[in-house]
Amino acid sequence: MQFQISREALLKPLQLVSGVVERRQTLPVLANVLLVLKDGELSLTGTDLEVELVGRTSVDQALQPGEITVPARKLLDICKSLSEDAVVNVTLTDNKLVLKSGRSRFTLTTLPASEFPNVEEEPDTFSLSIQQPKLRQLLENTSFAMAQQDVRYYLNGMLFEVGKNYLRLVATDGHRLAMETLQMQNSIGETKQQILPRKGVMELSRLLNDEGGAIDLTFGQNHIRARVPEYSFTSKLVDGKFPDYNRVLPKGGNKVVIGDCQELRQAFARASILSNEKYRGVRVMLAKGEIKILANNPEQEEAEEVVAVEYSGDSLEIGFNVSYLIDVLSTLSTSRTRVTLSDPNSSALLEAEEGGDAVYVVMPMRL
Repeated sequence: MQFQISREALLKPLQLVSGVVERRQTLPVLANVLLVLKDGELSLTGTDLEVELVGRTSVDQALQPGEITVPARKLLDICKSLSEDAVVNVTLTDNKLVLKSGRSRFTLTTLPASEFPNVEEEPDTFSLSIQQPKLRQLLENTSFAMAQQDVRYYLNGMLFEVGKNYLRLVATDGHRLAMETLQMQNSIGETKQQILPRKGVMELSRLLNDEGGAIDLTFGQNHIRARVPEYSFTSKLVDGKFPDYNRVLPKGGNKVVIGDCQELRQAFARASILSNEKYRGVRVMLAKGEIKILANNPEQEEAEEVVAVEYSGDSLEIGFNVSYLIDVLSTLSTSRTRVTLSDPNSSALLEAEEGGDAVYVVMPMRL
């Protein structure tokens, strides 16, 4: 294996791919990146057995094709340390990868490419094409509600529901729920549901480019694949049944509050300073034309905020985890929000005042 490549051409795919590589590995080869030179194109692959990323780049000179794996972190650090206009000459000799650039020379240990795990190919069940900025926005508007390390493993991910004329993303950690629906035409017979794990969601979100065009998503029985010309991304799917989100959406709320997103977010953020650090609870008191936010903590400190809102119904007192409310208000991209409530024991439904496709549910807290 021998080729010449500019630092820039090597660095970009390497940065993408090494994000998947875990530092603490059970298998030594998983700390490596797989380099394959074929037909003048260099492909770089990183995997942690759950997510696989393949980046592709063209080389300046392809002198001898081949394949090998080298330590991802070290290769990345070497590339970063070279000057911006550097040209790198790469040669594989005696199972060592030698990189030369100017007066610098590096020799890296290798492991054979045959040891590198391959994601098994499987028949695709259905696929769809979506603009990258749109998918990125969908993921950002919902991913914050995913669980982090819940024993209910199917909550540590995001539901992709694909119907004939829509794509819906749903995330919940059991205390709150985020859901957004995008109207689109799909060539699919019946509605399908797949759960993408948390790491897959984060990596996919990182790859999407606001200037990029369409991305093809292909769902198999156990994997999801995303493809654009520069890279392909594969992630295992979570084998489990996602909760029925329709049962979580509160129905029949008769108390509708309309307020300014930014004002409410700032008021909740200020009140949260003196909330109980462990439980993060705040008391929300609703009265005609205003919302009062009260927080206190074990040190007997108190915060009180009053925000003017559009509301003319009965008074109501209800407790919430303030972090959950701040997350939703930070995500809503409109200036005003509509909050629908019914009683102190029922969840709140938050959405844009008008024209939004995202809905958010936050469960109440007993204070």
